[in-house]
Amino acid sequence: MRIDSLDPWRVAPDRPGDSIAPTPSSTPPTPPPADPGLPPAWRPSRARWLPRIAAGAIVILLLMVAWLAITAPLSRSLEPPVPPSITLLSAEGDPIVRHGADIGDPVNAARLPDHVTGAFLAIEDRRFRSHWGIDPRGIARAFFNNVFTSRSSQGGSTITQQLAKNAFLSSDRTFGRKAQEVMIAFWLEAWLTKDEILSRYLSNVYFGDNAYGLDAAARHYFSRPPEELTPGQAAMLAGLVKAPSRLAPTKNLQGARDRQALVVAAMAETGVLSEAEARNIAPVRLRVAKSDRLPNGSYFADWVMPQARDQAGAIARELNVQTTLETRMQRAAERAVRAAGLREAQVGIVAMRPDGSVIAMVGGRDYAKSPFNRATQARRQPGSTFKLFVYLAALRAGMTPDSIVDDSPVTIGDWSPRNSDGRYRGRITLAQAFAQSSNVVAARLTQQLGPRAVIKAARDLGISTDIPNEATIALGTSSVSLLELTAAYAAVAAGEAPIRPRGLQRPAEGSWLERLGFDRRALSGRELEGLRTLLAASIDGGTGRQAALSVEAFGKTGTTQDNRDALFVGYADGIVTGVWVGNDDNSPNAGLSGGGVPARIWRDFMTRATGASAAARAVPEEVEIVEEPLNVIDAFANEIGPILDQPVVQGEFEGLGLNLRVGPDGAIEVAPGPRRRDREDRALRREEERLRREEEALGAEGFY
Repeated sequence: MRIDSLDPWRVAPDRPGDSIAPTPSSTPPTPPPADPGLPPAWRPSRARWLPRIAAGAIVILLLMVAWLAITAPLSRSLEPPVPPSITLLSAEGDPIVRHGADIGDPVNAARLPDHVTGAFLAIEDRRFRSHWGIDPRGIARAFFNNVFTSRSSQGGSTITQQLAKNAFLSSDRTFGRKAQEVMIAFWLEAWLTKDEILSRYLSNVYFGDNAYGLDAAARHYFSRPPEELTPGQAAMLAGLVKAPSRLAPTKNLQGARDRQALVVAAMAETGVLSEAEARNIAPVRLRVAKSDRLPNGSYFADWVMPQARDQAGAIARELNVQTTLETRMQRAAERAVRAAGLREAQVGIVAMRPDGSVIAMVGGRDYAKSPFNRATQARRQPGSTFKLFVYLAALRAGMTPDSIVDDSPVTIGDWSPRNSDGRYRGRITLAQAFAQSSNVVAARLTQQLGPRAVIKAARDLGISTDIPNEATIALGTSSVSLLELTAAYAAVAAGEAPIRPRGLQRPAEGSWLERLGFDRRALSGRELEGLRTLLAASIDGGTGRQAALSVEAFGKTGTTQDNRDALFVGYADGIVTGVWVGNDDNSPNAGLSGGGVPARIWRDFMTRATGASAAARAVPEEVEIVEEPLNVIDAFANEIGPILDQPVVQGEFEGLGLNLRVGPDGAIEVAPGPRRRDREDRALRREEERLRREEEALGAEGFY
C-alpha cells in the first residue's frame, strides 16, 4: 500500500496521468473529520518548571547553609565571649596597666532581680522568651517604621542576634554578615537556654566609658554590684545599650536620663513595673567609683605594649602579659623626679638590670599632660657620656688608665675644642682625663685612633643610631635615645655586649643568632677592668661626685653645648640607670650640667632602689682670705685648685641658709646650706609619708 493513499488531504485524480496537486479553487478545502483512532496533539505544560525551580532552590539553600557553616564561627559561638583586653603585670605579678576593655565579672541572669532583666527585655527584645532567635514581628515593625514614617530608625534585631553580632561577627552591614548573624542566632537558641543567652549578653554588652558587661557598668556608674541596682539605675543602664558612647552618663547625663525615662515607660508597658512605680522613679544620680581602675596608658606601657601585642598575636580574649617592671623601683623613680623640684625642664629615667630587663621608666614629669616618652622616643646628644666609647677604643689600642695624655689646647682642622671649665691640666693620666671629662683629650684620642675605631666601639656596645665619621663625635654630637645609651652602659656592668633592652619577662623571638646567644661578645678582662676603673674615677673625684654612694658606683656625666641637655648614666649594686634633663624645645638651660641635677636625681633614685646611702663628703679645710687685689681668688685657685680639685671658698650666708661656693676655675655656685637642707629633708620626709598613706588607701600609683 502506498503511504500517500492514507493522506486524507489528497485529492484523487480524475484519470491516470493527472497531477496529484489539488485543483485551485476559490474556497479552501474542508478538512476531513478527525480520525477517532489517532491520539490528540501534545502541548507542553507550564507546570513542568515547578519541580526544577524547587530542586534548584534546594540546591542553592544547601550551598548557602554549607557556606555559612564554613564561614560563620559556629565552633566559637557556644564559648563565653570575652572582649579583647591586654593587662600588663609587673614583675611581681600585680596589674599595672590595662589596654582595651574594662571587663566585669560574668553575671547570671537567673539570679538578677526581675526589674534588672526586665529593663533590658522591655527596651531591647520584648518577645525574647518566645521567639527562636529572630523576631518576624519586630523585623516587620522596624521595616514599616523606617520606610513609611519619619520617626527615628528602628532595629529589628533580637538579643540573640545582638549577642551573635557583638561577640562573633564584624559590624559590616552586608547581606552575608546578616545571614551569618541569623544562622548563629538559630544555633545559639538550639544549644543554649534563654537564661544562658541573656547572661552572656549582659556580661559582654558595651555600656560606654570603656565598661563591658553589666557588672563593670554597675560598679563604674553606681559603685554597686548589679544585684543591688534599683529600677531607675537598671533602666538607665538598659538605655545605654543603643548608643553607649554617645549616652554615657559621665559625658551626657541629660541624654542618659532622657533615655532612662523611655525605658521606664517600656517597663510599665510590659508589666515589669506598675504605673504607680513607674511614676515614682526619679532621674537617677551617678556615684562614679573612685579610680581604682587600672590606667590604660603610661610611659612604660606605651613602650612595651607593641611587644606584648606581637607576642600575643591576634587578641580575641583577655590576656595577661608579665613585664619586667618592678613596682618598688618604679615608685622610687617617680619620687626622685618629684623631689628634684623641676619647673619647666623635662626629665627621662631608665633603670634596668645588667641583662637589659627594664625595671623602671619615667618619660616626663606628667604623662597626662604629655605622653611623649623622652626616655625612648627622644633622640638627643649624649654629650660627654659618649666618651665611654672613645676610651674603650683607647683601651683596645693598648692604653691603660695610667697612660699619660695631653690635656692642652688643640686644633683639629677648623675645630678647636675647649674644656668646659676652661682649665687645661697638661700631662695627666687617662683616668684623670676621664674623671674631669676633658674635651681636648677626647678629641686628641679620636684624632689619633680614628673616628672609625670610636664608631666601632659604640656599635659593639649596642649604639645603632647614625654616627658621623668625624672627630667631633668625641664630644657626643650624634643623637641617641636614653634607653639605648643606658643599655650601652649596662654592657659594662654585664661584661658582655650588646645588651638589648626588654620590657617583657618572655622576650620576643629575634634572629637565630640572638636565640642562641651568638650575637653577644664578652668584653675582655682588660677592657672591662679599664672601663670600670674610669667610671669609678668619675664618681670618686671627678665630675660625677654628686652621684657618689656608700657602695661602689660607676658612672659618667654628660652636658651638651649651651647646657641644652644634661645626663648622668651609671650603675651600682646590679642596677643600671640613665637620667636625662632638658627642655623639649632644645633651648639652653643656664647652669644645667650632668654633674648637677641629673647626678642628684640618679643618686636619689639609687639610694631608694639599692638601700645604699649617699657617700659622706669630706669637709673642705677652711681657707683664710687675706687682703689682696681683686684677682686673689683666681690666683689662689690656680695655685691650689689642681692639687685639691675642691672648692676654694665656701661659706654659709647668715639667715638665708645658702652656701657660697667658688670653684677652682672661679665659677660661683649657690647651693642650700646645712640648715636649709635639713628643712628640705624634713619636707621631703613629710611628702613621702603623705604618698605612703595615699598608696595604702588607693593602691598602686600613677605613671608606670
